[in-house]
Amino acid sequence: MATFHDEEKGIEASGSPPQVHGDPESEASPLSLDKDVAIGLVGEHARDIDPEVERMVLRKIDKFLIPAMMIGYGLVYYDKAILGSAVLFGMTKDLSLSIVNTSTTPPTTNTTRLSWATSMFYFGMLAGLYPMTFTLQRFNLGRVLGGVVVFWSLICMLTAAVTTWQGLYAQRFFLGFVESIIPTAFMTIVSSYYTQSEQALRQSWWFSSTGLFTIIGGALNYGFAQITSGALRRWQYIYILAGCLTFFFGIWCFFIPNSPVSAWFLTPAERIVAVERLRKAATGVRCQKIKMSQLKEAVLDIKVWLVFAMMASAYTVNGAVSGFGPLIVSTFGWSTLESILWQFPLGGICLVTILLTGYLSSRIPNIRIILLVLNCLPVIAGCAMIWKSKWTYHAGAPVAGYSIIGTFGAVVSLTIVLGMSNVAGATKKSAMAAAIFVGYCIGNIVGPQLIDSKTKGSHYPKLWLGLIVCYVITIVAAGALYVVLRGENKRRDALVGSEEERDRLAFGDLTDGENVYFRYRCLCSTV
Repeated sequence: MATFHDEEKGIEASGSPPQVHGDPESEASPLSLDKDVAIGLVGEHARDIDPEVERMVLRKIDKFLIPAMMIGYGLVYYDKAILGSAVLFGMTKDLSLSIVNTSTTPPTTNTTRLSWATSMFYFGMLAGLYPMTFTLQRFNLGRVLGGVVVFWSLICMLTAAVTTWQGLYAQRFFLGFVESIIPTAFMTIVSSYYTQSEQALRQSWWFSSTGLFTIIGGALNYGFAQITSGALRRWQYIYILAGCLTFFFGIWCFFIPNSPVSAWFLTPAERIVAVERLRKAATGVRCQKIKMSQLKEAVLDIKVWLVFAMMASAYTVNGAVSGFGPLIVSTFGWSTLESILWQFPLGGICLVTILLTGYLSSRIPNIRIILLVLNCLPVIAGCAMIWKSKWTYHAGAPVAGYSIIGTFGAVVSLTIVLGMSNVAGATKKSAMAAAIFVGYCIGNIVGPQLIDSKTKGSHYPKLWLGLIVCYVITIVAAGALYVVLRGENKRRDALVGSEEERDRLAFGDLTDGENVYFRYRCLCSTV
């Protein structure tokens, strides 16, 4: 058997390297649709790669993908969260989002319309889930993502033209529809470019922009609060800026390669390294054919349902905070500007805990579920502090409680990692991403509905009790996931196999259920 060795790039393998002509991911190729595209580049037999070359390739992938994904998801979060500040800048009055009942003593305010304006965004996301997920898997990733993001930027800017609460409902529904492509796309990209051990850190990097843009967005909104004149209202300027920033991100999206197989920012030899290093995990790279058998397996897989439950329950906090955060803080006796500034500690804790748990997960084996449960506890404590403390002028205790619930970001980040790193097969990975995304939307829909303006005097008991219950559900579901994954790993460890067969099956677009060499990573991974 001949041996292939690239002296410059440090790639070695048995057999001749596959010959790739033209576009290795041509959509006209039956192979690229039915099989993992990696097969056409590296074949079924493993080749050794130089660890130093692998590190260099990994750095190049990080430099191209991570900064842009952080900016992209930050814009998604900022786009949603600015509603909370916009209502303090006159949007509530301009669009009649709140109704004051003067027949009561004292007068009461009904914010149901604001709650539905917040939730309507996520109904749009749910509606966009299937068409966006299907389109991402079936067609060129960069072209689809770039076109949709540019359209998103235009819809965002059009928020400034809305004049009624009904118009805001429609605008936010379509905004959610197009933004639904981002979380699914980013989860898919990370699972296609990185090994299981690398995914926790990389998922945490782009998701950490939740906290980063809470701070950046707060600073921008504080600046807009200084505007006292002009043709537009302050909240209109915010949406125009967000739309312009999103447009530039959309231009970048057009340059995203379909997969590592066609990554233009890597040399041909580096592409082989980028793909070959993914073989051992058996998660696959990319297959553009929708396989109903994998979809059926996902629907019947208890892991998918547990991850869905964890995501839906954990993200209820965000649904309440993103739309009502500054408004809630203002009820603690703080002014409009001060309420915006108090988003900084929340964002800082969110940013630090996401990055810290991502780093620890990549350095310490078998710790993900432990970290997830530990980060649930400050959220529960924070909700209890806000609920039971005194809301006096410039009250400190409820603001402290509000800040520490920022650890919810780490809970959600770890949930994404646990879901996406523990499935294989292109269609099944898309199904898991969809399940995570549906949970994300449901949590964001439920959160605002827990806020009853009539119970402000008793500190919104339904809201804080509801969030505490949701986080107890998250902890229970995480424990159940641990039991399931541990049992399956033990069963597979007892089976006898061969390295050659494992390498051959790695890029066969098999699911984790079909490939006995796949190992689950959580608290108990043996890989």
